[in-house]
Amino acid sequence: MPDITINDHFSLENKVTLFKGDCFDMLREMPDECVDLIVTSPPYCMGKSYENPKDDIDTFIEKHKRLFPEMYRVLRVGGSLCWQVGYHVKDGVVTPLDFVIYDIIRNHIDKEISKDLFLRNRITWTFGHGLNNTNRFSGRHEVILWFTKGKEYSFDLNSVRIPQKYPGKKAYKGDNKGQYSGNPLGKNPSDVWDIPNVKASHVEKTGHPCQFPVSIPQRLIKALSPVNGLVLDPFVGSGTSGIASILEGRKFVGSETNDKYYEIAYDRTELALNGKVRIREDKPVSKPDKKQSVARKPDNFV
Repeated sequence: MPDITINDHFSLENKVTLFKGDCFDMLREMPDECVDLIVTSPPYCMGKSYENPKDDIDTFIEKHKRLFPEMYRVLRVGGSLCWQVGYHVKDGVVTPLDFVIYDIIRNHIDKEISKDLFLRNRITWTFGHGLNNTNRFSGRHEVILWFTKGKEYSFDLNSVRIPQKYPGKKAYKGDNKGQYSGNPLGKNPSDVWDIPNVKASHVEKTGHPCQFPVSIPQRLIKALSPVNGLVLDPFVGSGTSGIASILEGRKFVGSETNDKYYEIAYDRTELALNGKVRIREDKPVSKPDKKQSVARKPDNFV
């Protein structure tokens, strides 16, 4: 067993809290303004194995109308709220859930809360592989909405810089003409993140059908929360955000209603606490090697 206990009820002293049950029950245990960062990917209400088959887009909207005031209550002033969502799809018609989330925050919750949440980025997460459609373009992206509570907030860019494409590039005019123009620590990763999604061969793959990669919450945690700060995920799923929090030296609290996925999250959390969890390093996507047969076009394709 790890030296650090995985607690099932919340305390500010806990390093890790995994609450087995509904997020609203967990939130009742939490005091005001105790969380530095909220990061999650909520259920899309499309009849997945972990959802109520009766849930639909209206269910999604009504639950978020109740949830955001509670998220606001527990979030510190200057803290960040990051909501990773894709599309609700029914009968081949898509509803962009980031539009829905933005509309709820702007128009369907208390105005005193709404006017104090500021959208800082609409981040596009793109991935190269997924289900292939034949009657519309295949979906290859989702969205992260990053809000802050209040106008003042922290953003640690240096912790999430990525390698520059042309590190030897020099300024061609001005006072710095002839000098290297890039930052030695790397470049800003921008608001478009190319990170592989978790499919069958992914090192992080578990039994959860809609798992997102550790790299996503890991970037957000590094940039938007202090070391030893508290990260909250109301929809834990396979435990991804908790793992990222542990790896980055933050405290974590999260809840999960599904027994099967709670056990997956618990086991992965224990592995993370013991330094044994397997993750894909946050690094640029590799380009195919043309020398490999799988990267060459078959003769019958020509």
